[in-house]
Amino acid sequence: MGEREMIAKQKLLARGIQLEVISIAWMALEFVLGVSAGLQAGSILLIAFGLDALLEVIAGGVLIWRLRAEYDGADNERVLTVERRASKIVKAILLLLATYVIVTSVINLVQHEVPGESGIGLVVAIVSVVLMPVMTTMKRRLGAQIGSEALREDAMCNVACAVLAALVLLGMLLTALFGLWWADAVAAIIFAIYIGREGLELFKK
Repeated sequence: MGEREMIAKQKLLARGIQLEVISIAWMALEFVLGVSAGLQAGSILLIAFGLDALLEVIAGGVLIWRLRAEYDGADNERVLTVERRASKIVKAILLLLATYVIVTSVINLVQHEVPGESGIGLVVAIVSVVLMPVMTTMKRRLGAQIGSEALREDAMCNVACAVLAALVLLGMLLTALFGLWWADAVAAIIFAIYIGREGLELFKK
């Protein structure tokens, strides 16, 4: 790789690190607001939404570790090792989150738990529906340019966040308009199945 290509690669890596820092900052806020709003409203879907944000904080930290390693001149073997570890960590947490959501959602259905309204949860979900597709596109593009499968997988976390935010909005809407108390839990189970399939990739590689 020539000097010009190396400089261009360094710029892309620096951009990726900056993107992950921004992502972590938002996800940390989403975690705090989502979980607190979910606990207040009794919404398992909002709580899952916040926990998903915690997952993305962890994944973002691992990605910064990976990108920083290459930015600081780590050899290819080191970079690949970090990428593999990042992928395993993300997939393992996805499985744990999916299991938690399914178990608690089933309990809510059996006990007929009715989620309350949450203005904060509504605002956070709307912002995420708008912001996450943008983050996903940027991470996928940078992942392709850098040659980082881990960064592209991290973009899948943003996809999961966008899907969950949409389910949160759908659950709130159905409950408020039609009194469908079970919509929150059913939507959460749908989400858990979605991210659980991603997590199962841990055992296929």
